[in-house]
Amino acid sequence: MNLTYEVLSADDAEKCRDLCNELMVFQKSKASITPELFDSMNFETRMIPSVEKAIHNYIVLVKDGEKPVGYVYSNISPKKAYDSNFAVFFDMDSVSRQNVGCLSQFYIKEEYRKYGVGSKLFNMSMEWLKQFEDVEDLFIFVSNGNEDALEFYNRKGFAVSHQILDGFITVLRNKSAG
Repeated sequence: MNLTYEVLSADDAEKCRDLCNELMVFQKSKASITPELFDSMNFETRMIPSVEKAIHNYIVLVKDGEKPVGYVYSNISPKKAYDSNFAVFFDMDSVSRQNVGCLSQFYIKEEYRKYGVGSKLFNMSMEWLKQFEDVEDLFIFVSNGNEDALEFYNRKGFAVSHQILDGFITVLRNKSAG
């Protein structure tokens, strides 16, 4: 393995297209609650709108040689962006600041898991998110059925806050030290 970690600009998010689409298929395969919701989720419907609505974006692509094998996408967005027709992701009154941080998408090809890639990407994202002094609340949204992800984030200091969409998504929350 010859792993490299490349920080991408929002303009280069396209490099994550295939991995993002794989993430949606993976999430559907794990889901027991309304897995069909993932049928309309892909790079165009999930990542592009999120990048466009965010104030700041952070994308890291992991490659083995030239082959993309994982990525993480985090952002700083107005808290109002999480109150939409799709769902209200958290109690707006529980967030005192105008902006929130979110580890939004995180995917590593199965054969590259258990090598510390996830921890490295997570740590890079947290370091980036915590540099914003105007952000106090950090969120991660985990799709139902992905128990490995829930355990990973729990080990990293995030706690389950609540569920939305009848359990389709579990919301994890942590206060930034920034």
